[in-house]
Amino acid sequence: MTELTVAFIGLGVMGYPMAGHLVTRGGRKVVVYNRTAEKAERFAAQFSAKTAPTPRLAAEGADFVFSCVGNDDDLRQVTIGEDGAFRALKAGAVFVDHTTASAEVARELYSHAKKGGFGFLDAPISGGQSGAENGALTVMCGGDAEDFARVEPVLAAYARASRLMGPSGAGQLTKMVNQICIAGLVQGLAEALDFASRAGLDGAAVVDLIKNGAAQSWQMENRHKTMLAGQYDFGFAVEWMRKDLGICFAEARRNGASLPVAALVDQFYAEVENMGGRRWDTSSLMARLRR
Repeated sequence: MTELTVAFIGLGVMGYPMAGHLVTRGGRKVVVYNRTAEKAERFAAQFSAKTAPTPRLAAEGADFVFSCVGNDDDLRQVTIGEDGAFRALKAGAVFVDHTTASAEVARELYSHAKKGGFGFLDAPISGGQSGAENGALTVMCGGDAEDFARVEPVLAAYARASRLMGPSGAGQLTKMVNQICIAGLVQGLAEALDFASRAGLDGAAVVDLIKNGAAQSWQMENRHKTMLAGQYDFGFAVEWMRKDLGICFAEARRNGASLPVAALVDQFYAEVENMGGRRWDTSSLMARLRR
């Protein structure tokens, strides 16, 4: 049986460990492209991988190409740009995009892919940097069932759970739901912990008790200690969350959804940015309450 070849485009805080798991857990030989070539060279040295100078060359001959870049414009550049991967993908290959982007660009690229004879899945991820490093991400996919069935065993190298949510764009829409939930949860947790402190309670002891009841959440379990300590250099950055919420608001304007809580929390994140917290993680909503 011919060994399947894999390419990975974008070696940021999420992409680097994900691509690494394709080698160490998935047993794949991986070709990588990164905008900063030095990081691609470092990855190649660490994982005995190959590098490519462009997304197009990375995708040549690949059966599966994965990407994890910054936004819609970055995604278009590495796919349909002059040196984009879509210009080299062979018929029958599958392109899997892990960028948190708009459903609109997902459908656009799906259309390009179908015309080129290869597959495209929008597959945004949840679990943060720690999830990527531990190979425990949740992957929300949109696209064709046959493409998902082919790629699902490969995703298992870094995914704790993956699911096809519907046609093209459904993965991105599911990620929007995820981010809307997180925004409200983190603000609620920040308010609760600040209230506990001002009321003279031991915040850690309070959480140790109420985490066993209806108030429990991943954010509470994993962020309450650092929030109480005023430490915000973990996980997903404020500026990235604001980018994601902007995508949610644009989609809500199209589908008529009302997002008053998310909009309010986005304003709070803007205040955190003004405090110098653009790269603090999303739990830094606590810092705003402690000014």
